[in-house]
Amino acid sequence: MQAYSGLEGKKGDKAAALSENGNGQVPVVCTPGGGAQSVRLELPKNWLEETTDEELLAGISEAQQETKVQQ
Repeated sequence: MQAYSGLEGKKGDKAAALSENGNGQVPVVCTPGGGAQSVRLELPKNWLEETTDEELLAGISEAQQETKVQQ
Protein backbone atom coordinates (compact mmCIF):
# COMPACT_ATOMS: atom_id res chain seq x y z
CA MET A 1 0.00 0.00 0.00
CA GLN A 2 2.82 2.40 0.78
CA ALA A 3 4.01 2.19 -2.81
CA TYR A 4 0.67 3.64 -3.85
CA SER A 5 0.49 6.30 -1.14
CA GLY A 6 1.45 9.17 -3.45
CA LEU A 7 -1.26 8.43 -5.99
CA GLU A 8 -4.39 10.53 -5.97
CA GLY A 9 -7.73 10.61 -7.75
CA LYS A 10 -8.61 7.76 -10.11
CA LYS A 11 -5.09 6.30 -10.02
CA GLY A 12 -5.13 6.23 -6.22
CA ASP A 13 -8.57 4.62 -6.15
CA LYS A 14 -7.48 1.99 -8.66
CA ALA A 15 -4.30 1.21 -6.72
CA ALA A 16 -6.25 0.86 -3.47
CA ALA A 17 -8.76 -1.45 -5.13
CA LEU A 18 -5.98 -3.63 -6.54
CA SER A 19 -4.29 -3.98 -3.17
CA GLU A 20 -7.44 -4.98 -1.24
CA ASN A 21 -7.62 -8.60 -0.19
CA GLY A 22 -11.37 -9.03 -0.68
CA ASN A 23 -12.53 -8.15 2.82
CA GLY A 24 -11.86 -4.41 2.78
CA GLN A 25 -8.37 -4.72 4.20
CA VAL A 26 -4.97 -4.02 2.70
CA PRO A 27 -1.53 -5.42 3.50
CA VAL A 28 0.67 -2.99 5.40
CA VAL A 29 4.34 -3.78 6.01
CA CYS A 30 5.68 -2.24 9.22
CA THR A 31 9.44 -1.91 9.62
CA PRO A 32 10.30 -1.02 13.20
CA GLY A 33 13.60 0.66 14.00
CA GLY A 34 16.44 -0.84 15.97
CA GLY A 35 16.99 -3.81 13.69
CA ALA A 36 13.64 -5.43 14.47
CA GLN A 37 12.17 -7.65 11.77
CA SER A 38 9.47 -6.20 9.54
CA VAL A 39 5.95 -7.49 10.05
CA ARG A 40 2.99 -7.58 7.71
CA LEU A 41 -0.42 -6.51 8.98
CA GLU A 42 -3.86 -6.62 7.37
CA LEU A 43 -5.55 -3.31 8.15
CA PRO A 44 -8.67 -1.50 6.95
CA LYS A 45 -8.02 0.41 3.74
CA ASN A 46 -8.57 3.69 5.61
CA TRP A 47 -6.09 2.70 8.33
CA LEU A 48 -4.12 5.95 8.10
CA GLU A 49 -7.17 7.94 9.18
CA GLU A 50 -8.92 5.41 11.41
CA THR A 51 -6.20 3.42 13.21
CA THR A 52 -4.75 4.95 16.35
CA ASP A 53 -1.05 4.76 17.13
CA GLU A 54 -1.87 2.48 20.05
CA GLU A 55 -3.82 0.08 17.81
CA LEU A 56 -1.00 0.03 15.28
CA LEU A 57 1.61 -0.63 17.97
CA ALA A 58 -0.54 -3.42 19.43
CA GLY A 59 -0.85 -5.00 15.96
CA ILE A 60 2.90 -4.81 15.41
CA SER A 61 3.59 -6.31 18.84
CA GLU A 62 1.14 -9.15 18.22
CA ALA A 63 2.65 -9.90 14.81
CA GLN A 64 6.16 -9.89 16.32
CA GLN A 65 5.03 -12.37 19.00
CA GLU A 66 3.50 -14.65 16.33
CA THR A 67 6.76 -14.52 14.37
CA LYS A 68 8.75 -15.52 17.49
CA VAL A 69 6.41 -18.47 18.15
CA GLN A 70 6.80 -19.71 14.56
CA GLN A 71 10.60 -19.66 14.75
